[in-house]
Amino acid sequence: MTTPPHPAPTQVRAGQVLRNPKVWYFPGGIVALLSLLLSLLYLGGVADPNGNLHRLPIGLVNADRGAPLPGHPANLGAQLTAGIAGAPDPKEQVSWRVLDPAGAQQQLASGKLDGVLEVPDGFTTAVTGLGATGPQPPARPTVKVLTNPGVGSLASSLASSIAQTAAHQASLQLGASLTAAASSPPSGPGGAPNGTQSGAQSGTQSGAARLLLADPITVVVQVGHPIGSHSGLGLTAFYYTLLLVLSGFLGANIISNGIDVGLGYADSELGPWHTRRPVVPINRTQTLLAKWGMSVGLAVVTSSLVMVGGIAIIGIDASHLPLLWVFSFCATSAVALGVQAINAAFGGIGQLVSMFVFVAVALPSSGATIPLQALPTFYRWLAVFEPMRQLSDGTRAILYFDARADAGLVRAWVMIAIAVVLALVFGLAVTRYYDRKGLHRMVPTIA
Repeated sequence: MTTPPHPAPTQVRAGQVLRNPKVWYFPGGIVALLSLLLSLLYLGGVADPNGNLHRLPIGLVNADRGAPLPGHPANLGAQLTAGIAGAPDPKEQVSWRVLDPAGAQQQLASGKLDGVLEVPDGFTTAVTGLGATGPQPPARPTVKVLTNPGVGSLASSLASSIAQTAAHQASLQLGASLTAAASSPPSGPGGAPNGTQSGAQSGTQSGAARLLLADPITVVVQVGHPIGSHSGLGLTAFYYTLLLVLSGFLGANIISNGIDVGLGYADSELGPWHTRRPVVPINRTQTLLAKWGMSVGLAVVTSSLVMVGGIAIIGIDASHLPLLWVFSFCATSAVALGVQAINAAFGGIGQLVSMFVFVAVALPSSGATIPLQALPTFYRWLAVFEPMRQLSDGTRAILYFDARADAGLVRAWVMIAIAVVLALVFGLAVTRYYDRKGLHRMVPTIA
């Protein structure tokens, strides 16, 4: 007696799948949550840079060597800078750093200042000469605003705007003093009210002279620390760092899947073609070691190709090329090691977790496009340990600040070392725990 053949199973149609509420629960919830979280993360960091501004570092320099006016302990340059530094700032939006010219240049060259407001030599002399009669009009007093494009276009722009506003307010205050002095009789031989001497004290003043006295200072904006013309206005460091992070992140995930396919723990599907290799008996720890080894090996390739594409083909400005390559290799490797450790620990959702750690949360807290001082407090806290900030500071130091250690390069190296150690310890601890508990990887079977 022969057994009748089993009837072929009925093919399930797409509509039947979609009508099952259980199919929607997990992917629907995850996608909805991701959409909300990503919108809050990215838009929350860029919505109000001016409103979130907190202690933006700007240098304040008095290079004026003029003699103090009668009755005053300091010259006008010292009075002006002291007034700016002591002006009310209830929200602490600016951190004025009073420096000498050499100190300001040092901090511009190391990326510690986003800009500088400088009162140049001869300022007091120029102010006291306003309104003086003669064949040539008197030289108008000036102050300099020095920008630092290497810290990023927005950071430099914010610092420049704040410095220019402060200089304009100081000019109006000085102008009020000069106008009052010009309209009052001298208090003594060669003297003037408020201790301000000026040729403007002659009996009558033209309209142009009165306007000049009301707002006497000219603001000159200059680049304090220039960078190359092919530096993307200070953004090439950010995009170069982004390439390193993506190379490590995407490379690690591709390698992870490729090794799983090669060991027989995952199927390979390329269009309509499906293959499955024989299962190789290997525990989780050894699998992770294999993925780590391949990730570090391919980091040599990706780091080299990023340099070839960005520097040799595109032509971005870059120096210290050997150091840049070593840094790029180490940064890419650190990211890849971390991604592999997270994937080994969390399994199917590992890619999602590592995406949040290395990309989603790291980008808005990097401080490379929006300066950290213009981000909400939450993002400044994330920037303490999120990898993008550390790596972008190191890349920026190499590309824009002559690879200075105090420009963020030392911190970047330290954080790379910490990240590598954490990845190794975490990955090995988790996989060895799984192996000891007998939590071996399941081999897929065909029903």
